[in-house]
This record gives sequence, structure tokens and C-alpha cells, in this order.
Amino acid sequence: METSNEEIRKIQFTGKSTYIISLPKKWVTSRGLKAGSQLVVSQQNGSLILSPKEMAKSSLTPAEATIIISNKENSDTVTREIVSLYLVGYNFINVRTKDERINALHRNAIKELTRKKLVGTEIISESPNEMKLQILISYPELSMESALRRMCLIATSMHEDDIQALRDLNKELAKEVIQLDDEVDRFSLYIIRQLKAAVQNEKILKDIGLSSARDCLGYRVIVKSVERIADHAVKIAENITLLKEKPSEKVFQKISEMGLFARKVFEDSIKSLFKKDYLLADHAVYKAKTIVTLENEVIKEIRKKIEQVDVSNIRMIMESMRRTAEYASDIAEIVLNLNVNQILTK
Repeated sequence: METSNEEIRKIQFTGKSTYIISLPKKWVTSRGLKAGSQLVVSQQNGSLILSPKEMAKSSLTPAEATIIISNKENSDTVTREIVSLYLVGYNFINVRTKDERINALHRNAIKELTRKKLVGTEIISESPNEMKLQILISYPELSMESALRRMCLIATSMHEDDIQALRDLNKELAKEVIQLDDEVDRFSLYIIRQLKAAVQNEKILKDIGLSSARDCLGYRVIVKSVERIADHAVKIAENITLLKEKPSEKVFQKISEMGLFARKVFEDSIKSLFKKDYLLADHAVYKAKTIVTLENEVIKEIRKKIEQVDVSNIRMIMESMRRTAEYASDIAEIVLNLNVNQILTK
């Protein structure tokens, strides 16, 4: 059924190999087009988009956004606004005040955000009442797969360092793990920026290696799960800094075994993602369910071996390890959905 802004047009065949379709006269004249004008034809989510050549050119210019802030605003509010603009794809972000100077608190927060959280972003100009940010990196320079692999490697190393910090009660190493979380967040925001762009542009979708816009939702959940796995590495490190004494060798071995198990489930789920391996993902989901058995074994051991004052911290460490395996299982389930065609009968 046609609506007021829709028309049904028939495809015609002319010559030996050319298909043509007529354009609505009202649309042509409203855009100042005439016979001989050039159109850009682009594909997006299975549809063809027609754009006047000049309009298509202007859409390729870097998008610029300006926000007006007040010194009365909370610094977190300002940084959230910048992150939102970064995620939706702006390449230039201007931060201005109306009549006042940007205060030191806001200025430092913006610099810290740029340095720690926004991949490829630089402050290219600065004045008393304005800061201008430019996102310099382009998608081919850092692919989504490369960013996601880097993100996963950092999260894995954080969990490995947690075990070493627990074994030696190395609180300085635990603090280093906490600081690494910023690196994971940087790649997370960059990947989300890519996914948002890919949903709107089929060329970007293909460039980042996805077959449909629907896949973007799956990858968005995967990125969030990796983020959560890194967050639990931070929680483990924070609880290590609160311990009064090293756990006994037997307790440590049990906890170490549990941590290794959770890490292996995570590594298998990520391997299944990049290899598009349905069976490996299915095995990771099954394997994750058995971590509760390991957790119960540690609980039995700590009741006998550890000081009462540290029991709650050890229990929190184990909970984070279990949650790591559960988030890894969530990743594997997304891989199952993305590769379900592998089990269909041909």
C-alpha cells in the first residue's frame, strides 16, 4: 500500500543488459536537478539510496558538533556529552562556554577523557572559553577486529596478573590491574563508534567484516561482556588490596584453578568468535556451567584454612571469577546466534 511519500515504479529493461527506472518529477525538480545531472547510487541494508552528487559530497565531509557548557555543570555531565558525540560519529567536537572561561576542573576532565578513553582523539586548539577536539583515526587504520582482539588480550592479562598478585599478596600489581581498565574502556568506546556507523552505512558494515546490520547488535553485546569481564578483574584486584594476609597454599591453588578455568572459558568464547566456530562456542557455554563446582570446592577449603577477617574478600574474588565465566558464556551464546547457519541442513 502506497503512502503519501511513496510511489510504485516498474523496472524496465532496455537495450541488451540495462535495467532502468523513472524518477518522480516532483523529487527531481525540488532538488534542482535536470537531464544530465549526476546521482550517486549507494547500497544500504539491501536498499538503494539515490543522492544528488553535490549532496553526497557534502555528506562525506567530517561531521562537526558544538556543545555549550556552563561552569555550574558537573564535570561528569560534560564528559558524558563528549562521549555521546564521539559514539555517534562526529569527527570534530567543539566545547564552548557562553561568557565565562572554561574552569580548570572541566578543562582537566576533558583532557583526561581525551587521553584515557577516546581512541584517536586529540585536542587541536584551546582558548579560554573553547576546546576543539578532533578524531584523527579512521576505521581502516584500526579495524574493529584488531580493537576487539586488543581489548580481549588486555582483559585476559588483567585476570592473569590478579592471580599473581593474590599469590604474592602484591598490592602494587593489583593497583596496576585497576589502572588497565581505562585501556579496555578506550577500545570499547571505539568499537561502539564503529558499530553505530556500520548500522547506517553498508560500506562501513562490509569494511569492518560484518554481513548485516543485525550482526552489529550481537557485537555490541559481546563488547559489553568483555567490558564486564575487565570490570571483574578490577573487583578482584580491589579485594586483593583489602586482604590482611596471603591465603594458604592449598586455598590459593583452588582459587588459582578457578581463575584459570574462567579465563579458559573466556579465551574459548573469543576464539570461537573469530573462527566463527559454532561447536567451540557450544562447548564454552556447556563448560561455563561447571564453574560452580570449583567455587564450592574453594568455599569448603576456606572454611578451614583462612582467617575470618579475609573470608568476605576471598568470597568476593570467587564471585568475580564465576561472573567472568558467565559473561564468557554470554559471548559464546552470541557466537551461536551469529553462526547458527552451520547447523542447518543443506
